[in-house]
This record gives sequence, C-alpha cells and structure tokens, in this order.
Amino acid sequence: MAQRIPVRHPRIDLSQGFAPHWLGDDAFRSQLFNAFSMSFPIGEKYFIDTVREALPSIEDARLREDIRGFCGQEAVHSALHRQFNAVLEKQGLRNIIERLAGWRIRRSERFTLHSRLAIVMAYEHFTAVFGDALLRDIGWLSGARPPMRLLWTWHALEESEHKAVAFDTYLALGGGYPRRVGWFLYVSLVMGIDTAVQTLLNLHHSHRLFRWNTWRSATTFLFGRRGALLHTLPHWLAYLKPGFHPRQNDTDALVRDWLERNAEAFR
Repeated sequence: MAQRIPVRHPRIDLSQGFAPHWLGDDAFRSQLFNAFSMSFPIGEKYFIDTVREALPSIEDARLREDIRGFCGQEAVHSALHRQFNAVLEKQGLRNIIERLAGWRIRRSERFTLHSRLAIVMAYEHFTAVFGDALLRDIGWLSGARPPMRLLWTWHALEESEHKAVAFDTYLALGGGYPRRVGWFLYVSLVMGIDTAVQTLLNLHHSHRLFRWNTWRSATTFLFGRRGALLHTLPHWLAYLKPGFHPRQNDTDALVRDWLERNAEAFR
C-alpha cells in the first residue's frame, strides 16, 4: 500500500542567500512570508512533540503510519526553514515571534494532551488553508524565483497532505467540539497578532514600513478579490461547524497535479 504521507527532500539550496524582498521586490509580501517562516521551526517542533506523545494511545495502524509521516514531513520543513531563517538573521531581521511562541509553549506544558492537540489542529488548519492558496496559484507567490517558489509550494503541498493527521488523532483520543472551537478562536487571535507584529518589525528594519507601495500591497493582499481575507474566511467559518473535517476541502487533485509537474524537484 502506498504511503499516504511520504517524507520528501526537495532540491533547494539556500547557501547563496536571497534578496531581502525576494517576492517580486514586494516588501509587504516578502516580509509577511518571512514572518511566517520565522514561526515555523519552533511551531513544527511543538506539533511533532504533541502528536508523537499521542502515538502510544493510537490503535489504528493507518493513523499511526500517518502520524509518523506527519512527523517526518514537519521535521524536513523545520530544517529548511531554519536555513531560510538563518539568511534572514544575516540580513539583520530580529525574530520576535519565536520568543513569543517559546514562552507560550512552555506555559502550555500544564495543559492536557487534548488541549495541546486542539492547538496543533488549529494551526494546522491555517497552514492548510494557506497551502491551498499557494497550490491554486492565486498570485500570492507572484514574482518569486524558482528556488523560493519551490520551497513554499512544496511546503504548501505537504501541509495539504497531512492536514487531517492532528485532527484524526484528536478524535481518536475522544476530543470534543467545545475544546476544538475554543482553542481555534484562541489560535486565530494569537496567530494574527504574532504575524502582524513580526511583519511590521521586518518592514521597519527594511525601511519600507512607511512607504505608500508597501501599504498598497498590504491592502491588496489582505482585502483584494484574491486576497487573504476572502480566501480564508469561508475556511475559518467551516472550522466552527460541529461536523467539520479537514478532508472536506478536497485538494487531492491539486496535490497530484503539482507532483506531476515537479517530479524532478526531489532527491
């Protein structure tokens, strides 16, 4: 039986660095994506640790296999985004979001496993929705050079592949609706604040914070016809439904199409 969540190693070399505004010289989009990357390694480690803690309690063999694939994919994501973030550090960007996340992770040690899984599923929902937009190529990566486009679309693809693993783990352990929705609302707030603060700091460092073009790009990206708000809102509302499941947003065809077009991208 083919593995549903394979661990891949893309051919991506970041050793030569990249331009500060690598996304078509668009300061806002570049620094927003940089802010996302700055949060990934510590977040992905938390996701791995939490789901792995649940593994001994999972009896379903297929779900156990999916959990191992999830952990493998997230580990590769973390490694490549650490390389990405090392370039950002050389450019002088200060990673505040990692410190904030680290503080919250330490505090979450007192939470039950069910609550920590609910937090992981909420973040996984947002990364899957973000990945959906990148796989549909609605313009968020417009102007990215091939290595950078590969990095972000490969990450998007795998977020789509494993988007249901934490959710299924939570259900297998008897997790319920009120806890799921409560932590989702919390994560929605925290993720929005963290990302906004880090993006603003990045823009300030790059001397683009008070430029008209920066805010025009921000307005288009956030509120435009193909912007983040209109794309995300239906998925955000869907998560609040009692019968929600991540696989209800079927991205299998997008995943297959991307893999066919990028078969040579992996070692």
